[in-house]
Amino acid sequence: MVSWPICNCFPVKDTSHVSFTASSKCHFTLVSAFSPPTPVVVTPLLQGVWTGYGRYDADVLESDLASKKCVPCSSKDLRPMTEETANILIKRVPGWNLVKENDSWKLHQSWKVKTFAKGMEFLRLVADVAEGEGHHPDLHLVGWNNIKIDIWTHAVGGLTENDFILAAKINGLNLHNLLRITPTDK
Repeated sequence: MVSWPICNCFPVKDTSHVSFTASSKCHFTLVSAFSPPTPVVVTPLLQGVWTGYGRYDADVLESDLASKKCVPCSSKDLRPMTEETANILIKRVPGWNLVKENDSWKLHQSWKVKTFAKGMEFLRLVADVAEGEGHHPDLHLVGWNNIKIDIWTHAVGGLTENDFILAAKINGLNLHNLLRITPTDK
């Protein structure tokens, strides 16, 4: 099986069929036993994985998720992503965890806030971002100071790129003055 490097983000297991040079653009060639060499050029802002059989999936794996816009859930092309893709993308949204619930994958994160009022402010800031994206997570204020957020695309019953975009945008919010402690995994 051929492995591939992308801007040093993914380990190379078998270098006998792969050439790679790092520069302002990453140039590399992927070769399989079934096809001639396929050159691929990726700009530094795009990173992805070779999905096999001549496909390079850069759209799903763009490194700057926060700069993207969620697509409408009514899109005919919207499908739940594979667990493999979710495991790659989760690395791009620090603090979030993949959780499997009722045969569906979700993104989850928990925080502790200073006061009940700070918790309500936290939820309002997240709700404003979610409304702007047209993508709505499950928001919970449990007790007086525990915030829990679950994100998944209800319309497809699993994770889509929209979920990671929203998680990245939430990560970009300035919430530190509201938090009692750092994010938790509870």
